[in-house]
Amino acid sequence: MSRIGQIPIPIPSSVKVDFKDSEVQVEGPKGSLNWIIPQGIDANIDDNVITVARANDTRKQKALHGLTRSLIANMVTGVSDGFEKKLRVVGTGYRAEVNHQNVLTLDVGYSHTVTFTPPEGITVAVEPQENIDGQTHIPITISGIDKQVVGQVAASIRQIKKPETYKPCKGIRYDGERVRDKEGKVAG
Repeated sequence: MSRIGQIPIPIPSSVKVDFKDSEVQVEGPKGSLNWIIPQGIDANIDDNVITVARANDTRKQKALHGLTRSLIANMVTGVSDGFEKKLRVVGTGYRAEVNHQNVLTLDVGYSHTVTFTPPEGITVAVEPQENIDGQTHIPITISGIDKQVVGQVAASIRQIKKPETYKPCKGIRYDGERVRDKEGKVAG
């Protein structure tokens, strides 16, 4: 039995959920999302609660059962509250800013500035920089209604300049990510 797939999904009063054929459409105050439910999986609404069931107990159906429940729950949460990921640009002289067209510009130690244009529906915000232990820390917040897209944008921005382990942890990292400092080659 899928433990995740059996958990019912409560629907907030501000969210509207529709099932048409094998497609689920979720609308809320922040926007709308839709997704096609895989074959063999059924979703029903009873008393503002969504339940997900599967047709049989094959390995694939069990996996899709939990996946479908998680994706529908993420859609409901996304259109009502939204999702956000926080990044932190760490390094002396590093800069980050967002212009009025939502384009992120990064100066992270390259000979040129790097620009990143997020997809539609994703908002990028840069907060004021902080100085911690002589290093510049610049918080960046990525927010949107689709959890997968928010996570992918955060990973793409982090990929621009991964945290370096041999220098004093310069680079772009997730907020709260612990980067281990390595010593490098030590003369014997």
